[in-house]
Amino acid sequence: MRLHKIDRFTLDEVEKPKPQGNEILIRVEACGICGSDIPRVYELGTRVYPVTLGHEFSGVVCEVGNNDDKMLIGKKAAVFPIIPCMKCKSCQTGNYAECENYQYLGSRNDGGFAEYCLIPNKWHLVLSNDPEVSTDDLSLVEPATVAQHAIRKAGLTAGEKIVIIGAGPIGIMAARWAKIFGASEVALLEIDNAKISFAKECGLAVYNINDVDYIEKIINKLERVDVVIEGTGTSSGMNTAIELCRVFGKIVLMGNPHRDTVINLNNHSLILRKELNLIGIWNSYYAELPFNEWKYTVRQMDLGKLKVHDLITHRVSLDNLKQLFDKIYGKKIMICKAIYSASLNV
Repeated sequence: MRLHKIDRFTLDEVEKPKPQGNEILIRVEACGICGSDIPRVYELGTRVYPVTLGHEFSGVVCEVGNNDDKMLIGKKAAVFPIIPCMKCKSCQTGNYAECENYQYLGSRNDGGFAEYCLIPNKWHLVLSNDPEVSTDDLSLVEPATVAQHAIRKAGLTAGEKIVIIGAGPIGIMAARWAKIFGASEVALLEIDNAKISFAKECGLAVYNINDVDYIEKIINKLERVDVVIEGTGTSSGMNTAIELCRVFGKIVLMGNPHRDTVINLNNHSLILRKELNLIGIWNSYYAELPFNEWKYTVRQMDLGKLKVHDLITHRVSLDNLKQLFDKIYGKKIMICKAIYSASLNV
């Protein structure tokens, strides 16, 4: 599925790639639709055309360019999509998400909405060793690791209490990470009734922002809020985070900001009076030192500690992918996580 220009997203027949040198050819098994993919197709476009979209993907190694990598053939893995330059200061310190000259599988380079995807080398593979973990689940490693990164950047410690604003897939996964990290209380905030119902079905405590007393109810239940993850980028979310967070607490800004995001004057003052710590995050951390978050995500999936399978609400083949995109963009359906699954191709 290639984007040729804004709103021209088509299923094309292209030649199967052939790996050269250290390149690895993946038979794509599953690829998730990211929230950023929708505006990319209908509003923003990409820097290069045509390009195969899809950066949240998993697959099985089917060919290698280097004979030394033959042992990887048949292995299943999630794929780290950032292609860092390895030359800038960010890359030299292992902060690949902040690379000044990066490429990216699924937006600047061909990605995972395809039968096959060519990746630069084995460094991009995050192997799963549990036969029970499906490649559908592994397609959620990227958003799951973004959620993990938010919890890590918050410095959440055992016994602390956390509120996550936004009950989409990353919000739900952040709640699950918070429990893994030892939070004593986890609550989500959401405005959409369908999302509220879904999160409750997942066993989570969810408060409705439409309830005029929601802040009072949260404070009464939790007594204090040590950490807030703001996942919506909205004025409402930002102002609520400031109001909820305790003195000297931490707010992690995870949601991309809306064009009209505004902090109320009183809440701007509260940031100062409470001496709040505002922490921005961008993507995730992939270097081995001090800690590879992607490998930890897959490890927790392999151990059965991080559950993601129930978040996949929609699966389609390549043939039906554009139709699903249209429905999501037109708000005709409610999804938690939608994926392309190769098992449905005909």
